[in-house]
Amino acid sequence: MKSASSNELKAALHNLSPKDMIQICLRISKYKRENKELLTYLLYEADNELEYIQNIKAEIDEFFENLVVLNFSNMLKKLRKVVRLANKYIKFSGSKNVEVAVLIHICHKIKPFTDQSSSTSLINLYNRQIIKIDKALLKLDEDLQYDYKNEIEAIQI
Repeated sequence: MKSASSNELKAALHNLSPKDMIQICLRISKYKRENKELLTYLLYEADNELEYIQNIKAEIDEFFENLVVLNFSNMLKKLRKVVRLANKYIKFSGSKNVEVAVLIHICHKIKPFTDQSSSTSLINLYNRQIIKIDKALLKLDEDLQYDYKNEIEAIQI
């Protein structure tokens, strides 16, 4: 089965009644957890970006508080997991401001691990986040770039 283009879907959704639209949204939310999480973001959290950022930061902080380092490979796996989780939340918002704020927070949390270890995997993970921050920062207004500049300097290796 070939999927329809975005414009075709938009036209078809435009012709639906609100009741049918609700049924479709609920049906989509049943199939994947990520669909339900995206729908939750769009309905409840998209209006307040600052609160959304704070919620993500709190979840990341909780993750690092509960992080138990048994061995290096286990720690690296868990750090990759928190980065994947943050990327999912960033994808939901689609905002470069959210992306920069969350990635800077992750780098603040990962930096102590990079200082303790000379592992290239860990340093590469950290450097990829820095590269993402730099790319997203270029797409922000100059005022926001200036606001984030001090935070970025603090996380540079």
